Amino acid sequence: MTQRYREQSRFSDPGRFGELLDELPEDLAELMAVVRNVVVHYRAAGIAFTGPRLAEIDSRWVAKMLELDQQRFPGPLREPRPEAERVVGCCRDFALLTIAALRRRGVPARSRVGFSPYFAEDWNYDHVVAEYWNGRRWVLADPQLDPAAYPFDTADVPLFITAAQAWTAHRRGLIDADRYGVDPALPFRGHQFLLDNVLLEVAHRQGDEALLWDQWGAITDRTADELAELLLFADRGDTDAERSLAKRYASDPSLHLTNRVHCASPSGFDGWVSI
Repeated sequence: MTQRYREQSRFSDPGRFGELLDELPEDLAELMAVVRNVVVHYRAAGIAFTGPRLAEIDSRWVAKMLELDQQRFPGPLREPRPEAERVVGCCRDFALLTIAALRRRGVPARSRVGFSPYFAEDWNYDHVVAEYWNGRRWVLADPQLDPAAYPFDTADVPLFITAAQAWTAHRRGLIDADRYGVDPALPFRGHQFLLDNVLLEVAHRQGDEALLWDQWGAITDRTADELAELLLFADRGDTDAERSLAKRYASDPSLHLTNRVHCASPSGFDGWVSI
């Protein structure tokens, strides 16, 4: 079941910039350092991006991200870029660029959608990390993080709450859903936010690594329950659950990301986009 995660998705495919990924280091920690040299977080860096620069968070495709980078810094991705001039993105983009590089060398890799408990004590920020198969198990890696700032191995993250885990815990009354979301100061949290993230996790699992603010279809609580259960069983190594999840995603138009999404971006863009 790992073979399909070796293949680039329409979002991770580097296109004509593939050779840039061939030059990246084999060591994962070093690879993630290069990714941080290319991408800057639109909020976490503390830099006020506006206008066309902020709009870079909607680049969506790795090929587009690399095109933007090469317009400013033609040459190897290892060469230092000033932080304020890197490609503006979010956690999803750090993860996707890392995944693209791993897939390029034949390593099974995928993105995981969920929540980070390691940014704050009383809040779980929505977050995306990379996950790769090391030959024995799936390993979570958070390329956005500077390893010097965290007391754990960022290339083998011990703490991450998947959307399926958060939704299931919420449905069982084990967590406060209002402590899971984008930011404590913003309204994007709670029951509906957790439900939407289950759909997003399923899409990412199937190689449709949509933006965090892309919207398509709609699912009910019951459907989210069913999808979360499949995700949890698949994470435990249940290949039947993995196949059932893939089949359901491919056949259910309310789940499947086709060629058009509604993008409600932090950049200010709000409209339909063809992908």
